[in-house]
Amino acid sequence: MSKGIRMALVMNLFSLLFSGVLVHSGQSTVPLKSFKIGENVTYDCIGIYMQSGLDHPLLKYHTIQMKPSVSRTELKSQIGINKVQKQKIPCPDGTIPVWRNTKEFTTNTQVLAKNHVHFLSPDSPGTHFAGVRSLNGPYHGVEAWFKMFELDIAKDQASYSQIYIGNGSDNEVNFISAGWMINPSFFGDGRTWTYGFWKGKDGKGCYNTACSGFVQVSQTVPIVQPIDVPTGQFLWLHYSIHQDKNTGNWWITELGEPNIDIGYWPKELFNLLDNGAIMVGAAGVVQASRSGSSPEMGNGQLPNVNHPNDSAIFTNIEVLDSNYVQRKMNYFHTEVLLDSPKCYGLTIGKESIFRDLLGFYFNYGGPGGNSCGI
Repeated sequence: MSKGIRMALVMNLFSLLFSGVLVHSGQSTVPLKSFKIGENVTYDCIGIYMQSGLDHPLLKYHTIQMKPSVSRTELKSQIGINKVQKQKIPCPDGTIPVWRNTKEFTTNTQVLAKNHVHFLSPDSPGTHFAGVRSLNGPYHGVEAWFKMFELDIAKDQASYSQIYIGNGSDNEVNFISAGWMINPSFFGDGRTWTYGFWKGKDGKGCYNTACSGFVQVSQTVPIVQPIDVPTGQFLWLHYSIHQDKNTGNWWITELGEPNIDIGYWPKELFNLLDNGAIMVGAAGVVQASRSGSSPEMGNGQLPNVNHPNDSAIFTNIEVLDSNYVQRKMNYFHTEVLLDSPKCYGLTIGKESIFRDLLGFYFNYGGPGGNSCGI
């Protein structure tokens, strides 16, 4: 090999090493592009293999799964007329959008994660909930349509609605949830945001991409994004959390035409979910302020069994059973969870005229106040 060729190879190798350090050094990644879509909301386009989610020590040998082994099927329904249209981030090929977390968000992540209700033992001071769950799995997924609202939430309060899966006990919990949240101290504003959350084998949890673990795959739709809900109106969100039959990873998909497979929580993060989840469900949750005042849940209205469109609602709640067969949630034994009937309510849909359109559904929510209990 000539001296010139050897020199060229050395220079090329040096260039590759240098560019690797420039693009990814520890937790620091230089974006290829950035997009600011509002005040305090900037998305960086990061190389998919350079995303910080892969820095989790349990993912040292993880290989990215680019899409689910089997695509979820969109359930056709008239309720999707006012469906959420997320703003797509036009990241270049080979990159994914990552929200540039605020300092407050990063600081609060671990504190808030400890208080995130997991419904295996739903007891967290100042937290109230209204929802349903099915135990005695294994289950491999849950999906639902649910309405998103704009609410006036105080800076030290939170209100959110979610679908979820989980396994464990008081001593150890694996849990995944996704939905929408209004949390001014968390996100830095009072808007409605989509989000995802997980708690894994180390006992710690995390939201979105605030720390390593979640693997973003969609090139255009991030897991966390502000949604501008028109004042006095609502938008429909159609989410699925499901375990990949071949890899065991847990995907979050926004169902539609086409589906958007946002990303997944790798199986390596969990020690109790290899064979599915023991529990699936859906619920509205609120966190009271330090003064004890609880915020609105859902759209702030108590359920009216005769008028399901007047309050917050989860509809077409479906579950993947132990054989990956999709069934209505009420095919299984279903429990109601409601801890503060003074302030919030829940009614399971029973009207056949609505069941034909809405499948298994329930209404929930309420105004909150100062007498909701601890």
